[in-house]
Amino acid sequence: MTPGARARDPAEPTVRSVERLLVTGARGGVGHIAVQLTRRAGAEVVESGPVDAVSSSIAPAGTRHAGGGYRKNGRVALQRMDNVGIVVESLDAALSFFAELGLELDGRTMVEGDWSGRVTGLRDQRVEIAMMRTPDGHGRIELSRFLTPPVVADHRDAPVNALGYLRVMFAVEDLDDTLARLQRHGAHVVDEVVQYEDVYRLCYVRGPEGILIGLAEQLG
Repeated sequence: MTPGARARDPAEPTVRSVERLLVTGARGGVGHIAVQLTRRAGAEVVESGPVDAVSSSIAPAGTRHAGGGYRKNGRVALQRMDNVGIVVESLDAALSFFAELGLELDGRTMVEGDWSGRVTGLRDQRVEIAMMRTPDGHGRIELSRFLTPPVVADHRDAPVNALGYLRVMFAVEDLDDTLARLQRHGAHVVDEVVQYEDVYRLCYVRGPEGILIGLAEQLG
């Protein structure tokens, strides 16, 4: 062990053990750890270590600097936006809604234990999560249902000018058809479908539990 390094808890998952979980289950994230551990072209798993060391273990090809990251064009290179997290009451209802929209289920699992609480700041947490991906494979939504600790706040019905995260916007091929299918899951348009010049038709939609999303259809 190197000087100053902390001993690893045997129960604590390593990068490679979590990698195996992602490949077979919730690929793209475990609980609220918004990192991708599967190997990709141009990325390399440098060393095995606890999950909280992931940021220094995976990086794109490039020149490593003293701070531990990689630089591209003089800046620390961002690989991608991996996923957006949404906390729900009913995981099944949310899964049905987003599946109707066209997202595909990557995996569903339970996240618990001291290691996960050290990520979120919630000790003794037990969370059921499901990861869904867009058809192009570049976007993901992580749906979470907290069993413990209980939910302490609810801003699902907050107006759109409330502070904080607002919504996720999806590009769709046929807005009218998408709305008709989502309405079967209790969704409704917030106000109306608007056409912006000859470029887009778009609207905001409230889904189950008041989840807010945006839909846009490109014209022409």
